Amino acid sequence: MLLEGQVAVITGSSRGIGRATAMRMAQEGARVVINGVQEGGVWDVVQLIRDQGGTAIGVVESVASMVGGERIISEGLREFGKIDILVNNAGVVHDKMAHKMSETEWDLVLNSHLKGAFACIRSVLSGMRERREGSIVNMVSVAGLTGMIGQLNYSAAKAGMIGMTRTLSLELESYGINVNAVAPAALTDMTRPYIERAKQTSEMNGESFPEYWKVGSPEDVAELTLSLCLPRSRRVTGQIFSVNGGKIGVWSPPEHRIATVQLNREHGWEAAELFEQVLTAYVKT
Repeated sequence: MLLEGQVAVITGSSRGIGRATAMRMAQEGARVVINGVQEGGVWDVVQLIRDQGGTAIGVVESVASMVGGERIISEGLREFGKIDILVNNAGVVHDKMAHKMSETEWDLVLNSHLKGAFACIRSVLSGMRERREGSIVNMVSVAGLTGMIGQLNYSAAKAGMIGMTRTLSLELESYGINVNAVAPAALTDMTRPYIERAKQTSEMNGESFPEYWKVGSPEDVAELTLSLCLPRSRRVTGQIFSVNGGKIGVWSPPEHRIATVQLNREHGWEAAELFEQVLTAYVKT
């Protein structure tokens, strides 16, 4: 088995991508910690894994606070003695245009995604660093890379997790810990309403259904996530992967663009001159 002897914590694993990932890792021999906020959903997955001969415990807890994240990790450590794999998958959505978004809606999304990931990561790092091995996968989104209308809070949270992924990969590479992110396109309970809305919009406008929305399954995402957590994959780190069905890609890191026009002035520039002679070069290139 690919994960024999490994222990994995998957947040938000009572349904969707998290559930599929937990099931797949358990099939490969990992002992898994199932997490969610709905008690029934958590224990359904735990029992299913046990019925299939796997080992699992459940922690009903929100990741949206430091205390919550710490409890999820501490329960895993108490039961299994170590944690080798952390998949930060939990999170909620509250979509609205920026001028209509409340502070509560902002905080709920940022806390469940970004703060929740940090809470779990900070709690798990002591053991991983001491053993000099481990894998962390952050579930992100194209919204955090390119932006998405009506998802200011979600885009900000996922962009933060992307920055977290790249920074952690630099901090932890020398400890044998790899950190990657996965931006999935999959039909889940969370994405289904948006996909249905996109279909309706396309039909109303007489347009073909956008290729991007023809998404894969949670199991497709789980397979990529599993591959990034294999011990032999530890040298793969700091990458942002996309997955949509059988299509897998890697997002290139942002690059600092050098203006095609190089202008130097000893005493600096005035704003109008900058626009005319320098800034427009970026738009044209």
